Amino acid sequence: MSITDYQIPASKLYQAMRSEGINAVTTVPDLIQFALHDQFQQAEDIEYIECSAENQALTTAMGLYIGGMTPLVMMQNQGLFNCLNTLRSVGIDANIPLVLSVGAFGREIANLGKSPNDSSRVCLNKVEPVMAAMGIPYFHLETEEDLPQIAKAFATARAKKCAVVISIGYFPSWT
Repeated sequence: MSITDYQIPASKLYQAMRSEGINAVTTVPDLIQFALHDQFQQAEDIEYIECSAENQALTTAMGLYIGGMTPLVMMQNQGLFNCLNTLRSVGIDANIPLVLSVGAFGREIANLGKSPNDSSRVCLNKVEPVMAAMGIPYFHLETEEDLPQIAKAFATARAKKCAVVISIGYFPSWT
């Protein structure tokens, strides 16, 4: 496979997420998901809120959810580690069904097509095990064929009333 096979079109990620009723995004913008951020920022009917830290993105999303909105939280994997306690309190203890779109910052090209758990970088190889230890469902998107995982992630969050992580494995393309 070529490197572009691992670049899911941002427009397709956006449509799959929008079809789940997203009407708000809270984020600490990350390099990996720039093309997807662009899609959400251009949408006139999406409340797009840039936060100063991942904890704020989670708690703001919680408030939006309590207020009747359907938020998506966007951050990168290093930021996910930054907010584990808030993720526990919001996404587990408070039973708030939040979906987090997490960019896999630092992913090696040689690791594409393999499990991020096999990466040599801790910020990649520990995400899934830490989520498993916390009981947080984890879905990894590697190619366009993985797009149905988005609907499964949202269904899981709603059914279990918990936070769910969608790992975006590589830079989405601008198409």
